[in-house]
Amino acid sequence: MNEIRVAPPALRRRADDEEASRYSRREFIKRVIASGAVASSATYVFGGLQGCSSRGTVAAAVAGGVERLIRINVNGQERPVDVLPQETLAMTLRYRLGLTGTKLSCDRDECGACSVMIDDVLHNSCSVLTHSVRNRKVVTIEGLQGPNGELHPVQQAFIEGLSPQCGFCTPGQVMAAVALLKHNPNPTREEARQAMAGNLCRCGAYDNYLNGVMRAAASTKATAT
Repeated sequence: MNEIRVAPPALRRRADDEEASRYSRREFIKRVIASGAVASSATYVFGGLQGCSSRGTVAAAVAGGVERLIRINVNGQERPVDVLPQETLAMTLRYRLGLTGTKLSCDRDECGACSVMIDDVLHNSCSVLTHSVRNRKVVTIEGLQGPNGELHPVQQAFIEGLSPQCGFCTPGQVMAAVALLKHNPNPTREEARQAMAGNLCRCGAYDNYLNGVMRAAASTKATAT
C-alpha cells in the first residue's frame, strides 16, 4: 500500500512564499515594461508639441530632432501643419489638410496616383517628406481650378475625350499632363507618352489619356493664338 506523504507546514509555507515572490517579480517586470512603453509612446506623440504655449515659446529641441509645427505653401496658401519627422507629403495632404484628391495607392513611388507639382516639377508625394517642402510651392489637383471655379484645360479635355475609366488614377494623370504642358505646351504624341509613362492605369486607358493630353495641348494653343 502506497504511503501518502504530506510536506511539513513550514516547508509548504516556504514554497508558497517562493512562488509568490516569483509571481510578484513577473508582475513587476510586466508593469515596468508596460509603463515604459506608454511613456515612450506619449513622448513620441506629444513630445514634439511640448513648449508650444499661448505666448509662442518653444522648448529646446531634442538633439537630432526636427520641428513638428511647420508651415507649407499648398495651392497658393500658407498652411500651418503639425507633422511627424518621417511623414510623407501624401499623408500630410490627405490626412492633415483634407486634400483627398491626391490618391494613395502603391505608396512606394511607382504608380503616380499621388502626383503633385512642387515648384512646377512633378513629384510622387508618397516619396517626399513633408519637412522637405518648406519654402517651396506645392500644387495638388484641388489647386488647378480657375478663380471662378472653372476647370483646368487638361481636366476639361479629359472629360470631353472620355479619358478616365474608374477614375482612381485620374488625379495623378491630370497632374502629369499639367506638368508636361507647363514645360512643353506643344508636345508630340510620343513626347506626351513618355511624360505620362510614370502614371499607371489598371484599367488600361492609356490611349484615352494621351488623346486627352493632345486635346488639351491643342485647346491651349488655340486659346493662346
